[in-house]
Amino acid sequence: MPRILIIDDDRAFLSLFEETLAERYPALEVQTCADPVKALSAIDPDLDLLLVDLEMPGMDGAKILSYATEKGLSKNRIIILSGHDAEYLHRRFPMGRCLAVLNKHEVRQQGVLEMIFRSLHERSLKRAHADREKE
Repeated sequence: MPRILIIDDDRAFLSLFEETLAERYPALEVQTCADPVKALSAIDPDLDLLLVDLEMPGMDGAKILSYATEKGLSKNRIIILSGHDAEYLHRRFPMGRCLAVLNKHEVRQQGVLEMIFRSLHERSLKRAHADREKE
């Protein structure tokens, strides 16, 4: 089952995200954390996706991005979320630094997340189906 970790200090956002993902994509294992420092222990190279808010007290998303890649998580499995506009985010995180930088409030950019979640979900279902056929 694909594992997703979402780190954001906005508890209401986390709750909504968690409920929506559980409803739409039950084949995904979603873990959320509102405390970026406590979330560090959940970061490992086997995560399928890490979503990190850029602005958080204690430790910002850029530091978590660095920590995660140092722990061996592929930068292509990390998405930075923010309320800033895309232009600011792309200046701060040039292409190739992570999978994507997205404004978490813009509908079009939420669509990008939906595509990623759907892809992970479908891959999980196909894998489960293939495993059942082997039995």
